[in-house]
Amino acid sequence: MFRTHTNGELTLANLNEKVTLSGWVQTIRDKGFMIWVDLRDRYGITQLVLDEERSSKELLESAKKLGREFVIQVEGTVIERASKNPKIPTGDIEILVSDLKILNASELPPFTIEDETDGGEELRMKYRYLDIRRNPVKDKLIFRHKMAQKVRNYLSDSGFIEVETPVLIKSTPEGARDFVVPSRMNPGQFYALPQSPQTFKQLLMVGGMDRYFQIVKCFRDEDLRADRQPEFTQIDCEMAFVEQEDIMNVFEGMTKTLLKDITGQDFQDFPRMTFADAMQKYGNDKPDIRFGMEFVELNELVKGKDFKIFDDSELVVGINVEGIADYTRKQIDELIDWVKRPQIGATGMVWIKFQNDGVLTSSVNKFYSEEDLKKIAEKFGAKAGDLMFLMSGNADKVRTQLSALRMELGNRLGLRRGNEFAPLWVVDFPLLEFDEESGRYHAMHHPFTSPKTEDFSLLETDPGKARANAYDLVLNGNEIGGGSIRIFDKDLQSRMFDLLGFSKEEAEAQFGFLMNAFKYGAPPHGGLAFGFDRLVAILDGNEVIRDYIAFPKNNSGRDVMIDAPAPIADEQMNELELKLNLKS
Repeated sequence: MFRTHTNGELTLANLNEKVTLSGWVQTIRDKGFMIWVDLRDRYGITQLVLDEERSSKELLESAKKLGREFVIQVEGTVIERASKNPKIPTGDIEILVSDLKILNASELPPFTIEDETDGGEELRMKYRYLDIRRNPVKDKLIFRHKMAQKVRNYLSDSGFIEVETPVLIKSTPEGARDFVVPSRMNPGQFYALPQSPQTFKQLLMVGGMDRYFQIVKCFRDEDLRADRQPEFTQIDCEMAFVEQEDIMNVFEGMTKTLLKDITGQDFQDFPRMTFADAMQKYGNDKPDIRFGMEFVELNELVKGKDFKIFDDSELVVGINVEGIADYTRKQIDELIDWVKRPQIGATGMVWIKFQNDGVLTSSVNKFYSEEDLKKIAEKFGAKAGDLMFLMSGNADKVRTQLSALRMELGNRLGLRRGNEFAPLWVVDFPLLEFDEESGRYHAMHHPFTSPKTEDFSLLETDPGKARANAYDLVLNGNEIGGGSIRIFDKDLQSRMFDLLGFSKEEAEAQFGFLMNAFKYGAPPHGGLAFGFDRLVAILDGNEVIRDYIAFPKNNSGRDVMIDAPAPIADEQMNELELKLNLKS
């Protein structure tokens, strides 16, 4: 037996007990006549003590050989600690060591295994197994585990059955790029790794499974950022004999359960907002409603005043930021430079200050009188102490730019607090979006999403105006889940493939198995998938998902720990009948 107890459980209730502990050496404090060792495992830290009076010379010599991260086993007696540490559960006791074994020595780690470490991100990713020993990472992985258990319990108690679906599937042209896997037994042919189990979960509904879920790994070969990884985890769900309201009620209930577990609070019914309203009020389809700064459109007030920039713009729109009228010109100019960055792409920005003394001033005083500024301030609902920012241009672009500014100000002003949660349903998305470059429609979500019943006729007359029977769950400005009612009629699904530019042959080749299944009594069905990594991070008060994944990739999609992706041997290439065409 390597241990009788963990390093986080011994207290004064265990006084005088003989115990065996194992773990990693956190720190060593050698005073010559006395040695203290902090022993760590994932449960906590226990202080060990050896001294000249109570410990043998051989034992002291063994302790002096210890280094950071040595793996050791000790036997000893629980005694009361003279200098107590109230910051840890074991802070009232220490172990008077009677025997010590070095189970494995360790080289000096490349960074300190402490909550506050001196290791940079890339270095810690290279030695991720060491980083996991640190409390901030360990605790995030434990938190993830707890959330997964609660999800499984909730869905199982709600009648869902967990079913595994294939990982080696067929590549499809819709959505993000697939990761492909060559088949040795079928030369020149390839599997794809699933972007989601979409068609399989629909087939399970045809198979009568009724309520399915899976916490499943998915793969997308796309550009990365803080909240995106090439492989990620979904809570994937599907239900039969349901309408949109049924699905939203089930998963709103699940989210409320998770939120109550985190906050201890009961959440009211989540608000709902149409896609059109979200774009008009916030400039994006996943608004953070923890704070205000709703968009105000100003065309009728600002045009016709000889300010060419506004006169020539499709839309002039702005936000009112409360309580920052004391911003200096330097601070305002810094924000203007921020929106001019290539990532945002604005050409400039107008500001109007409602000063604390009630005077209105702006960067366009030359064109707008004090009376004009007063009317604009009234439209914003501004008061003394507020600062208004106005942007103009193409309607879609300027809303996107102003949305980025709104979120940046939310961050700078501390309005996006990680311990505050504001869930929201966004509904009534467009079914299709037209791509000018390819000259055809693309599915806003995926080609299996059903139009709203009342918009069926638009598929023949004006497909671009048809709305999807789709819904996204947004939390703190992040989409944490999305889904739709599916098409279950083969004729309607065929019509959708026509609209998306598939020939009959292409539709048959890609999705013939699904269309064939629909011939055999497909029930009405729909579902939803949560991005589990993102959900867990946000519930824990963060937005960067990397630390909630045991072994993540970096921003280039590389695993720097195992150095992947990597070339494969010529023999493997030959077996797979692949040729590598490297451009010089």
